[in-house]
Amino acid sequence: MEFLLREARSEIGPRKLKSSRLSLNQITVKGAPLDRVLGLSVEAGIESVGLWREPVNELGIKQAAKALAASGLRFSSLCRGGFFTSRTPEHRRKALEENRRAIDETAELAANSAAGSVAVLVLVVGGIPEGSRDLLAARENVSAALEELVPYSRAAGVSLAIEALHPMYLVDRAVVSTLEQALELASPFTPSEVGVVIDSFHTWWDPNLEKSIARAGREKRILSFQVCDWMHPLPADNLLGRTFPGEGLIDFSVITKAVSEAGYNGDVEVEIFNSEIWSTSSSEVIAKTIDSYKNIVEPYLA
Repeated sequence: MEFLLREARSEIGPRKLKSSRLSLNQITVKGAPLDRVLGLSVEAGIESVGLWREPVNELGIKQAAKALAASGLRFSSLCRGGFFTSRTPEHRRKALEENRRAIDETAELAANSAAGSVAVLVLVVGGIPEGSRDLLAARENVSAALEELVPYSRAAGVSLAIEALHPMYLVDRAVVSTLEQALELASPFTPSEVGVVIDSFHTWWDPNLEKSIARAGREKRILSFQVCDWMHPLPADNLLGRTFPGEGLIDFSVITKAVSEAGYNGDVEVEIFNSEIWSTSSSEVIAKTIDSYKNIVEPYLA
């Protein structure tokens, strides 16, 4: 870690944050080892990180938790759990087992991070099962999975955050397409048990977004706010159609003000899926992340 901090010091230069709610989501610098992500973040003045299960488990949860503790960074979320919608009992059983492991990982990472961290597991609920056209049944599977998981996550001190995804992902990734749908799924549970993620990429199109954000605030269910911009035109792989705030079509004054006015005062994750950005050096990506956050997002935070 000391070597990485020395390396970061020479790369980041003057682009440092003194104090900020900015959280670097690990996927934004996909391919960089966790230690390097942590070291560069610390040197840049970023105070928080959101992590992904795959690179965490490549390193090992114990080692990842140790590295996070040594960094002194806050932990804003772990991506991801979910994928509950399979029609077969065996696949559902395996999904629940995997989600319990994800809950344990979230709890361990949160316990080994700086004060102010949250134990939030982001849920991408799953798409329409292969061979099915029954969207309502798929959503019912999500409700049933939450009923089974919440006692376990409650005991672990972990909050489950449902992420609504843009409707173009309805078939393969998420049968929850609006913030309102996510709130309805969360409503049987307490706000500390199940809440929502508000992701600018997935929700900016929704004509009821501001109303739904206000509801989420009243119900105290906003567990995470993730930002990136919508590229136009989208690439052939639309999953990779994200870019830095200010480089796409989203009006961040609207969504950021709404989230702030709803009372959310937690970390703001910059989460970008983009092959060109991933091929750029991590230090350059972090510098540009800081600039876009400071210029496009931060001015509208309360």
